[in-house]
Parts: sequence; structure tokens; C-alpha cells
Amino acid sequence: MDLNHKNILIVGLGISGIAAARFVQKKGASVTVTDMADEKKLGSYASMAHKLGVNMELGKHNTETFERSDLIVVSPGVPHTILPIKRALSKGIPVLGELELAARYIREPVVAVSGTNGKTTTTTLLGSMLESSGFKVFVGGNIGNPLIDYAGKRETADIVVAEVSSFQLDTIDTFRPHVGVLLNITADHLDRYPDFKSYVKSKNRLFENQRQTDIAVLNGSDPILGSIIKDLNARKLLFRHQENSQAKDRENALISRGNSSTPANITIRMKGRQKISFDLSGTNFPGLHNLENAAAASLAAIAVGGTPEGVKLALKNFKGLPHRIEYIETINHVRFFDDSKATNVDAVIRALETFGEPIILIMGGRDKGGDFRRLLEPVQQHIKKLILMGEAKDKIISVLEETCKERAQTASTMEDAVFSAYGSASPGDIVLLSPGCSSFDMYSSYAERGEDFCHAIGNLKKVKRKKA
Repeated sequence: MDLNHKNILIVGLGISGIAAARFVQKKGASVTVTDMADEKKLGSYASMAHKLGVNMELGKHNTETFERSDLIVVSPGVPHTILPIKRALSKGIPVLGELELAARYIREPVVAVSGTNGKTTTTTLLGSMLESSGFKVFVGGNIGNPLIDYAGKRETADIVVAEVSSFQLDTIDTFRPHVGVLLNITADHLDRYPDFKSYVKSKNRLFENQRQTDIAVLNGSDPILGSIIKDLNARKLLFRHQENSQAKDRENALISRGNSSTPANITIRMKGRQKISFDLSGTNFPGLHNLENAAAASLAAIAVGGTPEGVKLALKNFKGLPHRIEYIETINHVRFFDDSKATNVDAVIRALETFGEPIILIMGGRDKGGDFRRLLEPVQQHIKKLILMGEAKDKIISVLEETCKERAQTASTMEDAVFSAYGSASPGDIVLLSPGCSSFDMYSSYAERGEDFCHAIGNLKKVKRKKA
């Protein structure tokens, strides 16, 4: 792909936009970046663009600039359905995402991980398994290090492990991972997709360019994925729960949840290999969903040449990731957990199912089109008190009113929510931040929201110490 002397337009000036601009500039292109946000709001990204010396059109999109471009590269956060992009496409101007652009320059095998929930945990764990198996690994993609950064490096890895979002898959053309891992599909991003079917179709694009020599790793216990599995060209490896072991698939990872006398474990069966079992006692995988993440990563790692020893070591050493059912503090026998990354309804349900103790749940934020009615039964079973904040608080209360009644209240700040939650808790209870919404009404990211939660807990602890 020759970019020399081409007019390249980068749409969206975030981390992937800057990385794409840097890459195409090194390839000899004339680069323009455009973003609806102004320079002040873009902050450090605008400063980086200035240092690159690229043309900048901020605060608006100029349709003429789109139509004069030889190639348009769209960042994941920008819908590819905006009018300037539609106009460019109608004139035959190619429009790619950063993922597709990177894929055209990467020659090493790519393992791509997608799904509604669990992508970052699985990607990170899989990278550790392969590193522990002796491979040189690049871990990136939607996880924070854009793939285009790797494509621009002289030093190469043995294997590229990439987290891939539905937004990135929307703009692929030739992208073909040697291994595609699809963890689950539940309703999400319905503020961007017209319906759930469109979102499922987007996720399914992970496999559309795969051949028989490639591998598809899928959740055999997810009913949504059943319709996808039968139509795949690639070799299929399924991870599923032990109770589904009567299934006909001969290559799989079976998950045993364990009990008081038997630890949870994962057993892998694969053609040409002896059966491998991984004991998960002493590991940090709270909840059934995290067992699925561990099974998916183990199956993919073994499929691309990872060693049982390397997989075992990574499972043993994995500490979990911030803001994902992360234990924060115990105050007077009340435990606090940060699950700020739970930005959809399904993630909240998974978090609630992790605990057996009564839960005071803090949730709310910007609605992404989720169906809060799915929380009716889990709230009835697990919730002692529900504290709601952010733009969606009134909608959530109206949906859950019958179940919540006097158990729900609102808070204007995170500190108010944390102090109220503690006031409603008894020794042994859980205070859980699991919002079920995006953070963009009050915060710049889910991480900032989680940090504010932790800060509020710190202030609560100071107050309790003073009173003592």
C-alpha cells in the first residue's frame, strides 16, 4: 500500500488518530487531522498533532477536505455513518479504520480478541500466557497501544495479540486474524447501532476473512454465538461449561466452577494433544465470567503454540485489572469493590452474580441504550440498597421501581453515593460500584470514575478514623 505523496485525512484526534497520523506521515503522506472537538478540549492530543506538523481542522468537519482526500482513516470513536464520510464514499474515496490500516502492514500472526465484556482481561492474560511460553509478544489494539504503532516499528514480535472492538470491526476490509476469539455478545452500544442485530453483525466480522487454516475460539455456552458458529470457515474451538459437555464438539475447553471441596478448573481437549487440565485454586478469577475469560485465553494460547507450563504460570500470577470487580478497601467489615468498567447491563449482572453477600450497588451514568429491565430479577435477589447517579438515574429508577421501591435513592456526587452506601451497610455487606452506563456524563473515562470512587472511600475512611 503506497502512501507516499498521498493526501490522507485522519478523522478523530484521539490515541489511535495520533498514532495513525504519525504512521502515514512517516510513509511520506501529506496529513490532515479533523475533529469536532476544539483545540482546548483535545488538550494533549492537539499538542501532539502540532508537534507532528500536520494540518489541523478542529471544531468542525469540512466536507470539502473529505472529498479532496486520497484516503480517509477513521478513529474508532467516530461513527462511519456521518455525512462527510458518506459523501466521500459516494465519490469512491477509500475509508479505512486504524485497525485495517495496520493490518495491511503486519506480517506476523495476529490473535484478535473481541466480545461485549472481558476483552481487556482476556487479551492481557493471553499475552502473559504466550510470553511465559517463550514468545516475544506485542499486546495492543483497543487495549491502549494502537496496532498502527506496532506496524510502524522496525522490531517485530513473534505474535501480535490485539483487543478489537465492534467499532474497529465496522471499518475493516481485509483484516484477517489467524486466531479470532469471541467471548460473548450481549446488548451494548445501542446508542450507536440501530438495533441489536446490527451490533451482532459487527462482532461477527471478526471471522469474515478467515480461512480453513485459521482458528475461531468462541463461547459455546453463549446462545447468541450459536448461529455464528455453524457458518464459520475457520477451525472451531469452543469453551463452555462442564454441564454442556455432552456437546458434539471434540476440541474445547470445559469449565468446572468447583465447589467447597473441589477447586475450579479448566480442561482442554485438542486434536493431536493429550488432555490438559489447569487447577484454578489460588488464582484471581472472581465470577463465572472470569472463568470464561481464563478458558478462552488458555484455549487460544495452546492453539498457537503456548506451553501448558506457560499457561499455568500466567493463570497463577494474574492479579486482575483495575476497575474490574477490583477489591479496594474494608471499613468496619464492609468491603468495597470498584467495577467501573461495567458500562453495560450484562456486566452489572455478572458482577452481582460474583457475590453471595448483600450488596449496596452504586450505578448510573450516561445511558447506552441498555435494557435495564434485565436487572429486575438480579436486583431482587442480590441488592440491599440501590444508589443511582448521573444522567440515567431517573430512567433506571422508573424501570426498577417495582423491585426497588424504598430500597433506591439518588446521589449527586460519587462521594455522596459512597457515604450513603456505607450508611446503609451492615458488617459483612458489599459496596459495589458497577454503573451499567458509560461515564461521559460526569467523567472523561471509566477509569476516572473508578478513581473518584476510590478517592471517596479514602475520604470516608478518614472521617471514620477521626470519629474513632
